[in-house]
Amino acid sequence: MSIVDDAKNAMELVNIGKSVRAGSSPLDILKGLNLTIKSGVSLAIVGASGSGKSTLLGIMAGLDLPTSGELTLLGQRLDQLDEDQRAAVRAQGVSFVFQNFQLLPGLTALENVMLPLEIRSEPKARSQALELLAKVGLDHRVDHYPNQLSGGEQQRVALARAFAGTPKILFADEPTGNLDRATGKQVEDLLFTMNAELGTTLVLVTHDPALAARCQRQVQMVDGHLEELESQS
Repeated sequence: MSIVDDAKNAMELVNIGKSVRAGSSPLDILKGLNLTIKSGVSLAIVGASGSGKSTLLGIMAGLDLPTSGELTLLGQRLDQLDEDQRAAVRAQGVSFVFQNFQLLPGLTALENVMLPLEIRSEPKARSQALELLAKVGLDHRVDHYPNQLSGGEQQRVALARAFAGTPKILFADEPTGNLDRATGKQVEDLLFTMNAELGTTLVLVTHDPALAARCQRQVQMVDGHLEELESQS
């Protein structure tokens, strides 16, 4: 499946709803959400714990399906695709950064970054991975395993891996949530620098108002709905 690259919009959500069973009655987590994200834009999703932020992020990335509505990611209607087809879309243009890093413990830093490149059969996976690790300041740690790296170093490896293959859109779920303030600031700076250099659309979930303020747009989850906030960036 080839992605139809839309130069204007990376994603469109039209009347997206998500309900789950809670006992004998449905529980509405998302209620008729509408959102358009232009290509190359950085967007923060904020809101209280349990407001549905991570649920929304999972749906936007095609990891879950909405109960209702239309979802278009990189020119593909995800709500009309099965799991294998959605995975094919993600493989071609989507990357992730998570709070808990999700590096493979049996692989070195270099091998973790090489992995998505090798899956895509990139001919210069090693040289590309080395370049990315140099960008995040870890060219001296390429042969170290995750348990030999600090939390900040692990997240920098995760960033290098996320940007491997130059994704069109990057989803980040609390990317600095497990880091101290100084290390988190360093990771934030790298995230936005690489985002700008590569023109990647950035969608992140965060509780950190300072991180959210660095994005070009902010939306807040309130009672299953989205509210646009005035950007402070």
